Amino acid sequence: MNARVAFVASLAASAFAVAGCGGGAKPVSTTVQAGHEAASPSCAFRAGWVKLANKVRADVYCPGWLPDPLTSQIGGQWNNIYSISPDHSYLVSFVWQETEAGVNGAGGELHVNLRGYPKSGKIPTCLEGLKDTTPTPCFAAPHGTLTENGIRATLYTVNQDADQWHLLYAWHHKGGLYTVSEHLAPPLDYRKLLSYLKRELGSLVLVAPSHST
Repeated sequence: MNARVAFVASLAASAFAVAGCGGGAKPVSTTVQAGHEAASPSCAFRAGWVKLANKVRADVYCPGWLPDPLTSQIGGQWNNIYSISPDHSYLVSFVWQETEAGVNGAGGELHVNLRGYPKSGKIPTCLEGLKDTTPTPCFAAPHGTLTENGIRATLYTVNQDADQWHLLYAWHHKGGLYTVSEHLAPPLDYRKLLSYLKRELGSLVLVAPSHST
């Protein structure tokens, strides 16, 4: 069984376990109590995201929430990738890693990627890697949709390059394609990761360039 097939199998097993554990879990409540409105998402480090929007000459999405200890500060302690391509696509990545064995005998990782392809709405093409250089969609195996914060996103469970081993949500805005993904790795299981991605999607703040595009 190759690594990608094994990963898909593990996802299916995780989803089955979530559905079958305890006779069905209660859905997370999204009801706002009377007299209390949900706070609007905010971008804590807006200046860096405006600078990115200016560089790609298009709207970008700033995460209003990331799992602790990550922050959305571009150029900050947890920002490990900041990449802009000639076609105006971008990748901004935030990562925390614990490599020393803890009480459970294993380390952990929190790794969130945000991508934008403002000039194209198509799923980009990647290579399989290693000895297999067959072109393949960078995001594949769709598993339904989720609407949060006015964004209708599709979940993809087989992803390539920096999003490999991630669960990923992709959506369209002004004809471009945007994504947020997170690594399926301890301390997160499949169910917890989906809850994190839902919160991240719901926290996104659209940031426009500060000058004319």
